[in-house]
Amino acid sequence: MANPVQFINQTRAEISKIAWPTRREVLLTTVMVFIMAALTAVFFALVDLLIRSGLQGLLSFFG
Repeated sequence: MANPVQFINQTRAEISKIAWPTRREVLLTTVMVFIMAALTAVFFALVDLLIRSGLQGLLSFFG
């Protein structure tokens, strides 16, 4: 079992190696996630509309 003080020192050393993102990087990636989510929603809404209208046309043709 490791010494708790040694564990804390090793943890601090590992945390200091992390490259933390800047505020600007976080803001840019957040905006990009929202844009991509909106584009994905629009894409699937259009695909749903296309499939729905195609099926309604097909059913009205045979029905």
